[in-house]
Amino acid sequence: MSKKLLAGLGLFAASMVSAEMASAQQAGDLFVRARGIYVAPHESATTSIGGTVDIDNKIVPEVDFTYFVADNIGVELIAATTKHNVAGIGTALGASADLGSAWLLPPTLSLQYHVPTGTGFKPYFGAGVNYTFFYSEKAAGGAITGFNLKDSFGFSLQAGADFEIAEDTFINLDVKKLFLRTDASINGGAVTAKVKIDPWIIGAGIGKKF
Repeated sequence: MSKKLLAGLGLFAASMVSAEMASAQQAGDLFVRARGIYVAPHESATTSIGGTVDIDNKIVPEVDFTYFVADNIGVELIAATTKHNVAGIGTALGASADLGSAWLLPPTLSLQYHVPTGTGFKPYFGAGVNYTFFYSEKAAGGAITGFNLKDSFGFSLQAGADFEIAEDTFINLDVKKLFLRTDASINGGAVTAKVKIDPWIIGAGIGKKF
């Protein structure tokens, strides 16, 4: 009986190791995902006319690519762009004043660790850097005749998971926190502000392994 029990335990252990190895992300794997993301700035500002700023939330499409440089170690690049409207809150311009709008393009490069669970549920954690381009800035009009934001570097933290639904196909859930700062100039520098945007980016989508 003990021999049969030991043999059974050996087979079980071997099957678990085999399953974990099969499920592990391997060096050279490429994941491509398409996600919808909800971008929610956690904004604050110090301005030359008092008060702070309000930046609206957006939902946009996003694509990302993860290349595994080693087993369970991936490098992810995301590409998405969002347009946000900006208002001054409690400034010398009034209780709430439209300042303008701007497009943000924050390509973010993250180093990830994918946990080898041995199942179809594969969580991961990451940290990275981004460089945010602000473009197509548009002043609100009226008293606001100029609205400019300065491109800047930032950092990010990330957690997410892939859920296998078929061979090489998975559903993805992902949460990122970006730490973004920019300098704003209004009306050619007549008004200035140091702005923290610090958005949460919550995404869901589908991916494919190649």
